[in-house]
Amino acid sequence: MTSTTFLAPVLALIIWTLLIWVLMYARRIPAMQAAKIDPETAKSPDGKWKQDLPLSVQASAHNYNHLLEQPTIFYALMFYVSLTAQMSAPIYYAAWAYVLLRLIHSFIQVSSGKVMLRFAIFSLSTLVLIGMVVLTLI
Repeated sequence: MTSTTFLAPVLALIIWTLLIWVLMYARRIPAMQAAKIDPETAKSPDGKWKQDLPLSVQASAHNYNHLLEQPTIFYALMFYVSLTAQMSAPIYYAAWAYVLLRLIHSFIQVSSGKVMLRFAIFSLSTLVLIGMVVLTLI
């Protein structure tokens, strides 16, 4: 397996993260305009202006942040595995499973927002990530 093929799930998750960024601003800018929020008052990431935005608008921003949190471990692990020549089919397929679960997590968060379902998917993706680390160690 080439490193290009092996790292394809990394690229897929990076692309997905950027698409969520587009969604975040596609929702946020019109919502801020509709709520007549002055961009100057939105300097603080935790300001009152956020309360004036609908939850659906906030959800895409939260999801974007989530895609910049735990997946950093995934990225580091995938590059570590690639650089140490430990690439294997089980890790490759687990990586795709992780990416798929993160996409499902995103869809839930930016649409229905069902917290317990989203938590279950997040937990499952975390277990996949832990499994990937274990596969790397054995």
